[in-house]
Amino acid sequence: MRILVIEDDIKISEFIQKGLKASGFAVDKALTGKTGLEMAFDNLYDAMIVDIMLPEMDGITLIKHIRREKNNTPIIILSARDRVDDRVSGLQAGADDYLTKPFAFSELLARVQALIRRAGNVIDPVKLSYADLSIDILKRRVTRKNETIDLQPLEFSLLEYLLRNTEKVVSKTMIMEHVWNYNFDPMTNVVEARICRLRDKIDKDFEPKLIHTVRGAGYVLKSDET
Repeated sequence: MRILVIEDDIKISEFIQKGLKASGFAVDKALTGKTGLEMAFDNLYDAMIVDIMLPEMDGITLIKHIRREKNNTPIIILSARDRVDDRVSGLQAGADDYLTKPFAFSELLARVQALIRRAGNVIDPVKLSYADLSIDILKRRVTRKNETIDLQPLEFSLLEYLLRNTEKVVSKTMIMEHVWNYNFDPMTNVVEARICRLRDKIDKDFEPKLIHTVRGAGYVLKSDET
């Protein structure tokens, strides 16, 4: 999952980025409204966190521009303004949620996760599953055939992305953009290496196999019985 944080306070921005990365998200940052708007149009994000008081372009104007272009990415406003009128203005501009500063990161994380689930029409608020594989997003727990599997943070994020796109082919570029946080380098084998390690843990000792390579296209999580 890839998040765009548009916040001009460097300390707050870095605090959010650090917390989101520790929770398995890829994070891009913008320090001005204009830069944030350009990034929102140039990249595909699963959610955006937007401050109101931004240089070059305020957050309300930025959100209006995004919605005017039919971009429905979930947006949460993070602002020191706590008046009812401010919250109403933000939501009317097109934001999906509004959180005031100071804030607890755990609450911000929970709200971001809720917005992403809602946008993806995920019914279960905590778990994703396919066949006999299940992950608990909040507890960061993975099981297959009721056996617990230990994954590193990047492996968990990769598996979560595959589960959110079950039976859909996802390219190396898509994986790099959503799980890592940098543009795709056709010469790197980081995706292949991580997929290989994930297979060792998810598929090696289980049947049916779930993680498949689609030659020339990418990877897909599906039962080899389907």
